[in-house]
Order: sequence, then C-alpha cells, then structure tokens
Amino acid sequence: MKNFITIEGCDGVGKTYQTNLLREFCKQTGQDHIVFTREPGGSDIAEQIRKIILDAKNEGMDDLCEAFLYAASRIQHLKDIVKPAIEQGKVVFCDRFVHSSYVYQGLGRGLGLDRIIDLNAIAVGDYMPEFTIFLDLSPAKAFERKGGADKTDRMEAVAYSFHQKVYDGYRALIEKDPDKFVVIDASGTIEQTQEALRKVLFDKGILK
Repeated sequence: MKNFITIEGCDGVGKTYQTNLLREFCKQTGQDHIVFTREPGGSDIAEQIRKIILDAKNEGMDDLCEAFLYAASRIQHLKDIVKPAIEQGKVVFCDRFVHSSYVYQGLGRGLGLDRIIDLNAIAVGDYMPEFTIFLDLSPAKAFERKGGADKTDRMEAVAYSFHQKVYDGYRALIEKDPDKFVVIDASGTIEQTQEALRKVLFDKGILK
C-alpha cells in the first residue's frame, strides 16, 4: 500500500525512541503530511487490546490467543487510523505491524509462519506496507545497551532464546523479500541511527 511505511526491530533496539525522534523532527519542520501510529494499539479499542497483550500478569495467555489478539488489534487500528489517513492523502508511519506477528508468533512462539501469514491476511487485506524499515541489532546487544529486559512487559520478559528466534526470523524474511525492506545498522549512536532513518525517508520522498 503506497504511503504506508512500517518500522520493525527486536525488543530493546530503540525502535520506538527513534520513531519519537522522527515525529519531533516532522513537527519542527512542518511535515504534517505524516501520521505516526503504533501496534499493537494506535486507536482506543486497539490500545485496550494492547494492555491485555503486554500485561505481565497475563503470563498464562495461550500463544494462539496472543496471535489472535494481535490480529484483532490490527483490524481495529487499520479501520480507525491507517485507512482514513491514507484515504486523506497522508503518509502513515507505523511502529510495528504485520511482520512482528510473523516473527514473534509464527517463529518465536512456534505457531508456524504460514499459519500466522494466513491469519493476518484476513486482518490486513491489501494494507501491506509499501516498505518496511528494519533496525538491525541483535537481541544480545540490544538488551545489553538497554540494561536488560522490562519485566513489566510480557513480551520483553520472555527467555533470551525467544528473542534470538525473533531476530533470526526477521533476517530470514528480509533475505526472502529484500525489495520490501530497508535495513539500517542500529549499532551506532542514537544520532547516527536517526540520521540513517531520515536519509532513507528523504531518499524515498517521504520526508520533504
């Protein structure tokens, strides 16, 4: 879907922080044609689903239940935020989207990539990203830089082996369909990563 850009990366890579820096840059430079949103969440009902998914108290949640909750949140988010913005001629920049489900639930949880692709095909329809930016940093380095996982976040608190599967899953998706991804080395400073992120968006005509 033209004008729909997503950003992905393992937990701890600084993806949300980089997105917030980009949002502030756009605000300061008058780039009001870009709408910023996130998943899970983004709109009122979808944010309520997000709280259920990420609440560390819900450690007994079944993996398939988790996958369906992500898809349900995605359906609502698309209806409330993404589709209206694109119809108005806006560019949507989304912190996480369907590729997170592919690697976290399909591969990390072991539910099967094809199974999660099929589930989310129902959820997203034609609203696949024009391209996806991947902030590339291994989970070991990401959590080391962050100072450890957030134990109040149910997804971050999962064992390290899970996060390694997620990272390997992202790399496999990129290798399979490289034209749909832009890989940014996130091992440098915050400023270096932000500069690289902006350059991608300027080069592709998203930032003006």
